[in-house]
Amino acid sequence: MNTEIFYTMALTRLTNFNYQQALELYKAVGSAQLLYEYRNDIGDILKDCSPRLREALKDWDEPMKRADFELKYMQEHGIRALTLMDDDYPQRLLECPDAPIVLYFTGNCDLNQMKIVSIVGTRQCTQYGQDLIRHFIADLRQHCPQVLIVSGLAYGVDIQAHRQALSNGYETVGVLAHGLDQIYPYRHKETAADMLRHGGLLTEFMTQTNADKPNFVRRNRIVAGMADSTVIIESAAKGGGLITAEIAQSYDRSVFAFPGSVYAEFSQGCNNLIRDNGAGLISNADDFVRAMGWQDEAVRKQANADGIERDLFPSLSSEEQKIVGLLQQTNDLQLNILSVKTSIPIGQLSALLFQLEMKGIVKPLAGGMYHLLL
Repeated sequence: MNTEIFYTMALTRLTNFNYQQALELYKAVGSAQLLYEYRNDIGDILKDCSPRLREALKDWDEPMKRADFELKYMQEHGIRALTLMDDDYPQRLLECPDAPIVLYFTGNCDLNQMKIVSIVGTRQCTQYGQDLIRHFIADLRQHCPQVLIVSGLAYGVDIQAHRQALSNGYETVGVLAHGLDQIYPYRHKETAADMLRHGGLLTEFMTQTNADKPNFVRRNRIVAGMADSTVIIESAAKGGGLITAEIAQSYDRSVFAFPGSVYAEFSQGCNNLIRDNGAGLISNADDFVRAMGWQDEAVRKQANADGIERDLFPSLSSEEQKIVGLLQQTNDLQLNILSVKTSIPIGQLSALLFQLEMKGIVKPLAGGMYHLLL
């Protein structure tokens, strides 16, 4: 048993489901196990710890029993726990100030793929919305064969996004507002089973956690935070998709929306978002790919097939030099880490890395890593 995972799971229960407090404690100490070991002398490592919190951090009995129960369930059902220190933890979430300290995952996909898109919107998806999703994902597949599609497995836009992703050969992940011992809505169980073979299911909630209303808002921040961009298909003037968009903006992630008729109830939210500069207007996958700076991968493959020669003395822009300089210091870095350390937005950075790849300077590796060849 990984003891750090065990104590991290217990910590979420110890703080009485105050996930923000759990994250702050974890970051302050750097280890859930260390918090446990200093439970009776917590003031030695947390000088500004309040008397109330000191008392709360002493009693680990129930949280540890619950973590033990959860671990047994996970072992029986092929569920993995991912902590902040795990390489398989969605690395883009590490940039978010309210990242979950532990996630529960079942499935077979890489949560750190080079391109990840969240697709969200109303539960009352119209035929117009369904057509948008179908065309968008099919066309995106032609531009970018490797994209992970993320949504929330809910009615409407969510389930349509998952199903169209599967139909087009994409992997897709559903972020749940409850534990992995249930599927909500139940009628999406068959699609969820397909996703386990071609993607997965992800949640921050232990089993025996119901899909209560506050959990959906918490779920939305994971949907927004683990992706490069969020695309809103349809939304009324108020809705969960708009909440996800707002969260994505707060994380400095790209947000896009499809416009609709000014008379359509479920286009009001998208139209308003575009009007208020809360989202970029797109009408198809071409618009999206250009806005993200994601070059047509077919062009890159053809270029490789044609045998583009490596330029031994390439002329680099200042931003390209910044990327190369960083990789010279620490080679094999993930896209999101490169973005943070160079202060270049992920969409623009992807385009720059593509150019460097064409020049024979960098090489993409599995897990969204980039390797300097020079």
